[in-house]
Amino acid sequence: MTKVSDGVPGSAVLGTPVVPTGDGRPDGSDAPPVVVPRRRRRRLRLWIPLGVIGGYLVAGVIGPLIARYDPIATSVADRLLPPGSRMSDGGLALLGTDQVGRDLLPQIMQGARISLLVGAATLLLAGTVGAALGILCGYLGGVVDATVMRLADIQLAFPSILLAVFVAGVLGSSVTNVVLTLSITTWPIFARVARAQTLATRSRDFANAARTLGAGPWHVVRHCVLPAVASPLLVIATVQLGFVIVAEASLSFLSLGIPAGTPSWGTTIANGRDYLASAWWIATLPGLALAVFVVCVGVLGDELRDRSDPNLSTR
Repeated sequence: MTKVSDGVPGSAVLGTPVVPTGDGRPDGSDAPPVVVPRRRRRRLRLWIPLGVIGGYLVAGVIGPLIARYDPIATSVADRLLPPGSRMSDGGLALLGTDQVGRDLLPQIMQGARISLLVGAATLLLAGTVGAALGILCGYLGGVVDATVMRLADIQLAFPSILLAVFVAGVLGSSVTNVVLTLSITTWPIFARVARAQTLATRSRDFANAARTLGAGPWHVVRHCVLPAVASPLLVIATVQLGFVIVAEASLSFLSLGIPAGTPSWGTTIANGRDYLASAWWIATLPGLALAVFVVCVGVLGDELRDRSDPNLSTR
């Protein structure tokens, strides 16, 4: 017969752990379940950033079609209007106007389009080149591996933003040059990840079995290496998207990125740096838009990393 002391079951007195039931509650207790809230937090960490990033995509694609932006338009009567003011033409400046009377909302939406375009093009170019070089180095090894990886080490030894400023200063200001500049500073990251994953995959049993059965190098790379490399590269691309957009804004802030006639977040922030005391919204609101987007991309990247490798879970 089980001994009971002070209302505590004998199994608890002897130190025997209480076995949880199927609904997550300890047997015989009224404690709330702990599994469901954790799953809910995981879903929120995934869907909230996706929703915010989707909102930026919609604003970048559809917004400029609704709210037209004229880079050479000026309106002296509408200069430095605070957010929520009425303009001289009767329109509502929801986010205020800048120093020459242009509405900030179309500038921010156009800047979202440019930033997303630059980020996607940069990751596509840098990811393709870096992944191809990394797989080549990891599979072949030898002189090719040593040469490419030493080149990547030399490039990584320099601060990426300084290298980007140098390359952008040489190439000049344009969207194409910004994509090339950021791709040059980003490809070593993709190459290192792809090389490490290729080295770990080419000696696995299924890859050795494919070679034993007569499969050529291209078949092994296509059917064994590429599926193993795709998931880590997707996570790295998600994380790097935020860094690329910040780098593009930094170059535009220094007048080395997007040309002056094309609005971007960095250019709009630079236009408002002389009006922080009198018109804070010119630089603050685009900065907040940039910060929110980068934070959401970072959270999404962490969540994808944790989902792809449970050993790296931070929860």
